[in-house]
Amino acid sequence: MTSQQLFSNYRLPGGATLKNRIVMAPMTRCFAADELVPTPAAQSYYADRADAGLIVTEATLIDPCAQGYPQTPGIYTSAQVDGWRGITDAVHARDGVIFCQLWHTGRMAHSHYTGCQPVAPSAVALDAPVPRAEGLRYETPRELTTGEITELVDRFADAARNAIQAGFDGVEIHGANGYLLDQFLHQQTNRRDDDYGGSPENRGRFPLQVVDAVAGVVGPERTAIRLSPQAYVNLDHTPGDEAAFDWLLSELGDRGLAYVHVAAFDAELRYDYLDGRPVDYVRRRYPGTVIGCGGFTPEHAEEELVENKMDLVAFGRSFIANPDLVAKARAGEALTPYDESMLGTLT
Repeated sequence: MTSQQLFSNYRLPGGATLKNRIVMAPMTRCFAADELVPTPAAQSYYADRADAGLIVTEATLIDPCAQGYPQTPGIYTSAQVDGWRGITDAVHARDGVIFCQLWHTGRMAHSHYTGCQPVAPSAVALDAPVPRAEGLRYETPRELTTGEITELVDRFADAARNAIQAGFDGVEIHGANGYLLDQFLHQQTNRRDDDYGGSPENRGRFPLQVVDAVAGVVGPERTAIRLSPQAYVNLDHTPGDEAAFDWLLSELGDRGLAYVHVAAFDAELRYDYLDGRPVDYVRRRYPGTVIGCGGFTPEHAEEELVENKMDLVAFGRSFIANPDLVAKARAGEALTPYDESMLGTLT
Protein backbone atom coordinates (compact mmCIF):
# COMPACT_ATOMS: atom_id res chain seq x y z
CA MET A 1 0.00 0.00 0.00
CA THR A 2 1.04 3.59 -0.51
CA SER A 3 1.19 5.25 2.88
CA GLN A 4 2.38 8.56 4.22
CA GLN A 5 1.14 8.13 7.79
CA LEU A 6 0.84 4.47 8.86
CA PHE A 7 4.57 3.86 8.55
CA SER A 8 5.75 7.23 9.83
CA ASN A 9 7.49 7.62 13.17
CA TYR A 10 5.48 8.84 16.14
CA ARG A 11 6.78 10.18 19.43
CA LEU A 12 4.64 9.45 22.46
CA PRO A 13 4.22 12.53 24.68
CA GLY A 14 7.43 12.86 26.65
CA GLY A 15 8.39 9.26 25.91
CA ALA A 16 9.43 6.68 23.35
CA THR A 17 9.59 7.20 19.60
CA LEU A 18 7.59 4.55 17.72
CA LYS A 19 8.85 3.37 14.34
CA ASN A 20 5.32 3.32 12.87
CA ARG A 21 1.72 4.03 13.87
CA ILE A 22 0.71 0.35 14.12
CA VAL A 23 -0.13 -0.98 17.59
CA MET A 24 -0.56 -4.62 18.54
CA ALA A 25 -3.70 -4.59 20.68
CA PRO A 26 -3.91 -6.43 24.01
CA MET A 27 -5.45 -9.89 23.57
CA THR A 28 -6.08 -12.43 26.32
CA ARG A 29 -4.47 -15.71 25.22
CA CYS A 30 -4.58 -17.94 28.36
CA PHE A 31 -1.19 -19.62 27.87
CA ALA A 32 0.64 -18.73 31.09
CA ALA A 33 2.34 -21.52 33.01
CA ASP A 34 1.79 -22.58 36.61
CA GLU A 35 1.83 -19.67 39.06
CA LEU A 36 0.68 -17.55 36.09
CA VAL A 37 4.24 -17.03 34.83
CA PRO A 38 4.71 -16.10 31.15
CA THR A 39 6.33 -18.89 29.14
CA PRO A 40 9.21 -19.02 26.64
CA ALA A 41 6.57 -19.51 23.92
CA ALA A 42 5.29 -16.04 24.75
CA GLN A 43 8.77 -14.65 24.09
CA SER A 44 8.58 -15.82 20.49
CA TYR A 45 4.95 -14.74 20.16
CA TYR A 46 5.69 -11.14 21.11
CA ALA A 47 9.13 -10.91 19.49
CA ASP A 48 7.71 -12.08 16.16
CA ARG A 49 5.41 -9.02 16.24
CA ALA A 50 8.03 -6.48 17.31
CA ASP A 51 7.82 -4.72 13.94
CA ALA A 52 4.74 -2.98 15.34
CA GLY A 53 5.38 0.54 16.53
CA LEU A 54 3.98 -0.48 19.91
CA ILE A 55 3.01 -3.80 21.47
CA VAL A 56 0.50 -3.82 24.32
CA THR A 57 0.57 -7.13 26.15
CA GLU A 58 -2.32 -9.35 26.97
CA ALA A 59 -4.11 -8.17 30.11
CA THR A 60 -1.89 -8.92 33.10
CA LEU A 61 -3.13 -9.48 36.64
CA ILE A 62 -2.12 -7.10 39.41
CA ASP A 63 -3.33 -9.38 42.21
CA PRO A 64 -4.13 -13.10 42.64
CA CYS A 65 -7.79 -12.29 43.44
CA ALA A 66 -8.17 -10.43 40.13
CA GLN A 67 -8.26 -13.53 37.90
CA GLY A 68 -11.30 -14.39 35.81
CA TYR A 69 -9.89 -16.57 33.03
CA PRO A 70 -7.61 -19.63 32.98
CA GLN A 71 -3.83 -19.27 32.71
CA THR A 72 -3.70 -15.49 32.42
CA PRO A 73 -0.32 -14.04 33.42
CA GLY A 74 0.38 -11.88 36.44
CA ILE A 75 2.87 -9.18 37.34
CA TYR A 76 2.73 -9.43 41.15
CA THR A 77 5.42 -12.04 41.93
CA SER A 78 9.16 -12.15 41.34
CA ALA A 79 8.78 -15.26 39.14
CA GLN A 80 6.27 -13.44 36.95
CA VAL A 81 8.56 -10.41 36.69
CA ASP A 82 11.41 -12.71 35.62
CA GLY A 83 9.18 -14.35 33.02
CA TRP A 84 8.21 -11.00 31.56
CA ARG A 85 11.86 -9.92 31.53
CA GLY A 86 12.57 -12.60 28.94
CA ILE A 87 9.78 -11.22 26.77
CA THR A 88 10.80 -7.57 27.00
CA ASP A 89 14.42 -8.51 26.24
CA ALA A 90 13.28 -10.43 23.15
CA VAL A 91 11.14 -7.54 21.92
CA HIS A 92 13.86 -4.97 22.56
CA ALA A 93 16.37 -7.15 20.71
CA ARG A 94 14.19 -6.55 17.64
CA ASP A 95 13.95 -2.80 18.28
CA GLY A 96 10.41 -3.04 19.58
CA VAL A 97 8.51 -1.01 22.19
CA ILE A 98 6.25 -2.87 24.62
CA PHE A 99 3.78 -1.76 27.30
CA CYS A 100 2.25 -4.05 29.92
CA GLN A 101 -1.53 -3.86 30.32
CA LEU A 102 -2.46 -3.89 34.03
CA TRP A 103 -5.69 -5.72 34.86
CA HIS A 104 -8.17 -6.37 37.61
CA THR A 105 -11.36 -8.08 36.45
CA GLY A 106 -13.50 -7.02 39.44
CA ARG A 107 -16.85 -8.80 39.35
CA MET A 108 -15.60 -10.80 36.35
CA ALA A 109 -13.20 -12.70 38.60
CA HIS A 110 -14.17 -16.15 39.91
CA SER A 111 -13.38 -18.10 43.05
CA HIS A 112 -12.69 -21.17 40.88
CA TYR A 113 -9.40 -19.51 39.98
CA THR A 114 -8.73 -17.32 42.99
CA GLY A 115 -10.26 -18.89 46.08
CA CYS A 116 -11.57 -15.36 46.77
CA GLN A 117 -15.06 -13.92 46.47
CA PRO A 118 -14.97 -11.42 43.59
CA VAL A 119 -14.94 -7.74 44.52
CA ALA A 120 -16.59 -4.83 42.75
CA PRO A 121 -17.87 -1.31 43.38
CA SER A 122 -21.26 -2.82 44.30
CA ALA A 123 -22.68 -6.29 44.91
CA VAL A 124 -24.14 -6.58 41.41
CA ALA A 125 -23.58 -9.89 39.61
CA LEU A 126 -23.33 -10.51 35.88
CA ASP A 127 -25.87 -13.18 34.95
CA ALA A 128 -23.82 -15.08 32.41
CA PRO A 129 -21.54 -18.11 32.00
CA VAL A 130 -17.82 -17.66 32.55
CA PRO A 131 -15.97 -17.86 29.19
CA ARG A 132 -13.44 -20.66 28.72
CA ALA A 133 -14.74 -22.45 31.83
CA GLU A 134 -17.51 -24.93 31.08
CA GLY A 135 -20.16 -25.10 33.78
CA LEU A 136 -19.14 -21.94 35.66
CA ARG A 137 -21.35 -18.90 36.03
CA TYR A 138 -20.40 -15.54 37.47
CA GLU A 139 -20.75 -15.08 41.21
CA THR A 140 -22.17 -12.19 43.18
CA PRO A 141 -19.26 -9.90 44.09
CA ARG A 142 -18.61 -8.32 47.44
CA GLU A 143 -18.73 -4.52 47.61
CA LEU A 144 -15.30 -3.03 48.21
CA THR A 145 -14.73 -0.95 51.33
CA THR A 146 -13.07 2.43 50.93
CA GLY A 147 -9.98 1.02 52.63
CA GLU A 148 -9.84 -1.82 50.12
CA ILE A 149 -10.15 0.66 47.25
CA THR A 150 -7.08 2.47 48.60
CA GLU A 151 -5.26 -0.87 48.79
CA LEU A 152 -6.14 -1.63 45.17
CA VAL A 153 -4.75 1.74 44.09
CA ASP A 154 -1.50 0.65 45.74
CA ARG A 155 -1.67 -2.74 43.99
CA PHE A 156 -1.85 -1.04 40.61
CA ALA A 157 1.14 1.12 41.53
CA ASP A 158 3.08 -1.93 42.71
CA ALA A 159 2.28 -3.75 39.47
CA ALA A 160 3.47 -0.75 37.44
CA ARG A 161 6.71 -0.72 39.41
CA ASN A 162 7.12 -4.44 38.74
CA ALA A 163 6.48 -3.89 35.04
CA ILE A 164 9.30 -1.37 34.76
CA GLN A 165 11.54 -3.76 36.69
CA ALA A 166 10.61 -6.40 34.11
CA GLY A 167 11.85 -4.11 31.34
CA PHE A 168 8.60 -2.73 29.96
CA ASP A 169 8.68 0.68 28.30
CA GLY A 170 5.43 1.66 29.99
CA VAL A 171 2.07 0.41 31.22
CA GLU A 172 -1.50 0.59 29.99
CA ILE A 173 -4.15 0.55 32.73
CA HIS A 174 -7.12 -1.59 31.69
CA GLY A 175 -10.11 0.66 32.29
CA ALA A 176 -12.35 -0.89 29.62
CA ASN A 177 -14.44 -3.93 28.69
CA GLY A 178 -16.51 -4.12 31.86
CA TYR A 179 -13.61 -4.86 34.20
CA LEU A 180 -13.00 -3.25 37.58
CA LEU A 181 -12.25 0.37 36.65
CA ASP A 182 -15.01 0.33 34.03
CA GLN A 183 -17.42 -1.03 36.65
CA PHE A 184 -16.82 2.09 38.75
CA LEU A 185 -17.55 4.37 35.79
CA HIS A 186 -20.92 2.82 34.92
CA GLN A 187 -24.06 3.18 37.01
CA GLN A 188 -25.33 -0.35 36.36
CA THR A 189 -22.38 -1.74 38.30
CA ASN A 190 -21.71 1.21 40.61
CA ARG A 191 -24.56 1.82 43.05
CA ARG A 192 -22.47 3.29 45.83
CA ASP A 193 -23.54 6.31 47.86
CA ASP A 194 -20.09 7.29 49.17
CA ASP A 195 -17.16 9.19 47.62
CA TYR A 196 -16.86 6.52 44.91
CA GLY A 197 -20.42 6.51 43.61
CA GLY A 198 -23.29 8.70 42.52
CA SER A 199 -21.92 11.78 40.78
CA PRO A 200 -19.77 11.61 37.64
CA GLU A 201 -16.78 12.85 39.65
CA ASN A 202 -17.26 10.17 42.28
CA ARG A 203 -17.63 7.38 39.72
CA GLY A 204 -14.40 8.53 38.07
CA ARG A 205 -12.51 8.95 41.34
CA PHE A 206 -11.02 5.43 41.60
CA PRO A 207 -9.85 5.26 37.94
CA LEU A 208 -8.20 8.66 38.30
CA GLN A 209 -6.55 7.67 41.58
CA VAL A 210 -5.12 4.60 39.84
CA VAL A 211 -3.79 6.75 37.00
CA ASP A 212 -2.19 9.21 39.40
CA ALA A 213 -0.66 6.47 41.56
CA VAL A 214 0.81 4.66 38.54
CA ALA A 215 2.10 7.91 37.02
CA GLY A 216 3.65 8.76 40.37
CA VAL A 217 5.64 5.53 40.25
CA VAL A 218 6.66 5.25 36.57
CA GLY A 219 6.05 8.78 35.24
CA PRO A 220 3.08 10.04 33.22
CA GLU A 221 4.97 9.54 29.96
CA ARG A 222 5.01 5.79 30.67
CA THR A 223 1.38 5.65 31.83
CA ALA A 224 -1.61 5.04 29.54
CA ILE A 225 -5.21 3.90 29.95
CA ARG A 226 -7.71 1.95 27.86
CA LEU A 227 -11.36 3.02 28.02
CA SER A 228 -14.66 1.92 26.48
CA PRO A 229 -17.24 4.65 27.13
CA GLN A 230 -19.77 2.81 24.96
CA ALA A 231 -20.28 -0.09 27.46
CA TYR A 232 -20.16 -2.63 24.65
CA VAL A 233 -19.31 -5.77 26.65
CA ASN A 234 -19.85 -7.25 30.15
CA LEU A 235 -22.15 -4.42 31.30
CA ASP A 236 -24.89 -2.17 29.94
CA HIS A 237 -25.11 1.56 29.37
CA THR A 238 -27.23 3.68 31.69
CA PRO A 239 -28.16 7.23 30.61
CA GLY A 240 -25.71 9.60 32.24
CA ASP A 241 -22.76 7.19 32.23
CA GLU A 242 -21.07 9.40 29.64
CA ALA A 243 -20.86 12.24 32.19
CA ALA A 244 -18.30 10.22 34.18
CA PHE A 245 -16.21 9.79 31.03
CA ASP A 246 -16.55 13.48 30.21
CA TRP A 247 -15.14 14.30 33.65
CA LEU A 248 -12.43 11.66 33.58
CA LEU A 249 -11.18 12.65 30.11
CA SER A 250 -11.06 16.32 31.13
CA GLU A 251 -8.88 15.33 34.08
CA LEU A 252 -6.65 13.03 32.03
CA GLY A 253 -6.00 15.83 29.56
CA ASP A 254 -3.91 17.60 32.19
CA ARG A 255 -1.81 14.56 33.11
CA GLY A 256 0.62 14.31 30.17
CA LEU A 257 -0.06 10.60 29.69
CA ALA A 258 1.42 8.44 26.96
CA TYR A 259 -2.01 7.89 25.38
CA VAL A 260 -5.67 6.97 25.77
CA HIS A 261 -6.62 3.74 23.98
CA VAL A 262 -10.26 3.36 22.91
CA ALA A 263 -11.46 -0.25 23.06
CA ALA A 264 -14.03 -1.45 20.53
CA PHE A 265 -14.88 -4.68 18.73
CA ASP A 266 -16.04 -2.67 15.72
CA ALA A 267 -14.74 0.91 15.62
CA GLU A 268 -17.43 1.96 13.14
CA LEU A 269 -20.36 1.36 15.48
CA ARG A 270 -22.05 4.58 16.52
CA TYR A 271 -23.86 5.39 19.75
CA ASP A 272 -26.43 8.14 20.18
CA TYR A 273 -25.28 8.96 23.70
CA LEU A 274 -21.72 9.48 22.45
CA ASP A 275 -22.85 11.38 19.36
CA GLY A 276 -21.05 8.93 17.10
CA ARG A 277 -18.12 6.56 17.34
CA PRO A 278 -16.37 6.08 20.70
CA VAL A 279 -12.98 7.05 19.26
CA ASP A 280 -14.41 10.33 17.94
CA TYR A 281 -16.04 10.99 21.31
CA VAL A 282 -12.67 10.57 23.03
CA ARG A 283 -10.86 12.58 20.37
CA ARG A 284 -13.13 15.55 21.00
CA ARG A 285 -12.48 15.46 24.73
CA TYR A 286 -8.86 14.37 25.10
CA PRO A 287 -6.08 16.56 23.65
CA GLY A 288 -3.30 13.97 23.83
CA THR A 289 -2.43 10.85 21.87
CA VAL A 290 -5.42 8.65 21.00
CA ILE A 291 -5.30 5.03 19.82
CA GLY A 292 -8.23 3.66 17.86
CA CYS A 293 -9.06 -0.05 17.72
CA GLY A 294 -11.73 -2.29 16.27
CA GLY A 295 -11.52 -4.16 12.99
CA PHE A 296 -9.30 -1.79 11.02
CA THR A 297 -7.59 -2.77 7.79
CA PRO A 298 -4.29 -1.09 6.94
CA GLU A 299 -6.05 0.93 4.25
CA HIS A 300 -8.78 2.13 6.60
CA ALA A 301 -6.17 2.90 9.25
CA GLU A 302 -4.30 5.10 6.81
CA GLU A 303 -7.47 7.05 6.04
CA GLU A 304 -8.16 7.63 9.74
CA LEU A 305 -4.61 8.85 10.34
CA VAL A 306 -4.66 11.18 7.34
CA GLU A 307 -7.92 12.69 8.59
CA ASN A 308 -6.39 13.06 12.08
CA LYS A 309 -9.17 11.05 13.71
CA MET A 310 -6.57 9.20 15.80
CA ASP A 311 -2.80 9.13 16.18
CA LEU A 312 -2.16 5.38 16.31
CA VAL A 313 -4.21 2.38 15.18
CA ALA A 314 -4.37 -0.93 17.06
CA PHE A 315 -4.83 -4.27 15.32
CA GLY A 316 -5.99 -7.27 17.33
CA ARG A 317 -7.20 -10.51 15.75
CA SER A 318 -5.37 -9.74 12.51
CA PHE A 319 -2.09 -9.78 14.50
CA ILE A 320 -2.91 -13.30 15.70
CA ALA A 321 -3.32 -14.42 12.10
CA ASN A 322 -0.40 -12.36 10.78
CA PRO A 323 2.75 -12.12 12.90
CA ASP A 324 4.20 -10.31 9.86
CA LEU A 325 1.30 -7.87 9.62
CA VAL A 326 3.55 -4.82 9.35
CA ALA A 327 5.62 -6.29 6.51
CA LYS A 328 2.51 -7.41 4.62
CA ALA A 329 0.87 -4.01 5.01
CA ARG A 330 3.98 -2.23 3.86
CA ALA A 331 4.18 -4.46 0.78
CA GLY A 332 0.47 -4.14 0.05
CA GLU A 333 -0.08 -7.88 0.50
CA ALA A 334 -3.40 -9.32 1.61
CA LEU A 335 -3.62 -10.30 5.26
CA THR A 336 -4.37 -13.88 6.26
CA PRO A 337 -7.96 -13.96 7.57
CA TYR A 338 -8.39 -14.59 11.29
CA ASP A 339 -10.09 -17.81 12.38
CA GLU A 340 -11.04 -18.84 15.92
CA SER A 341 -9.07 -22.08 15.52
CA MET A 342 -5.94 -19.92 15.71
CA LEU A 343 -6.61 -19.37 19.42
CA GLY A 344 -5.56 -22.97 20.06
CA THR A 345 -1.87 -22.21 19.76
CA LEU A 346 0.44 -19.37 20.73
CA THR A 347 2.39 -18.76 17.54
